[in-house]
Amino acid sequence: MSDKKCSHHKSKKKKLIRRICGGILIFLFLALLTILIVWAVLHPKKPRFILQDTTIFTFNVSAPNIFSTSIQTTIYSRNPNSRIGIYYDSMHVYATYHNQQITYYTQIPEVYQGHKDVNIWSPFVYGNNIPIAPYNGPGLSEDQQNGGVWLDFKIDGRVKWKVGSITTGHYHLHVTCSAYVPLGDRPGYGGVMVGNNAVKYQLARDCSVSV
Repeated sequence: MSDKKCSHHKSKKKKLIRRICGGILIFLFLALLTILIVWAVLHPKKPRFILQDTTIFTFNVSAPNIFSTSIQTTIYSRNPNSRIGIYYDSMHVYATYHNQQITYYTQIPEVYQGHKDVNIWSPFVYGNNIPIAPYNGPGLSEDQQNGGVWLDFKIDGRVKWKVGSITTGHYHLHVTCSAYVPLGDRPGYGGVMVGNNAVKYQLARDCSVSV
């Protein structure tokens, strides 16, 4: 009799465990389905980025393949979504010339961007005695002598979307702002002197955004 009772209790326990597991799976499925439906209905849009201006403090090719620079940028970011917030984190901005990074990474502070909100950052991108590729050195020096250079200011980071009380996982964010940057000690192309040998240029260049 005792063996029968034990097997009966074990059978009950197994059924209870199956029901609990089944209930958890159904709950997880419904929760995921709800998130997917909300996501599909709201359809989040990518944030918009604009490179508003640059202030050139230093831009110097001191040797054929050695480069130093200090540039302050003003970057505008807007969340176009009316029901979705955006968390930005692990964001770094840097400059490239012909696909080669020519400045160090500069961190942009973590921030939450609410519905239709705007954030403006003014990070410095700089580099001291940066070695550049032999095929880029002469071109960069020539551009400097000609009074201007095309640069790409890039932002790499991560974003999370917030819908009500639900926050998604991380998505990679890649932003590229291409701009022709005038150079020289004297202001040109609408530049304004803002300090000793520092010139600020209004650019208002739309950036490409990938999430």
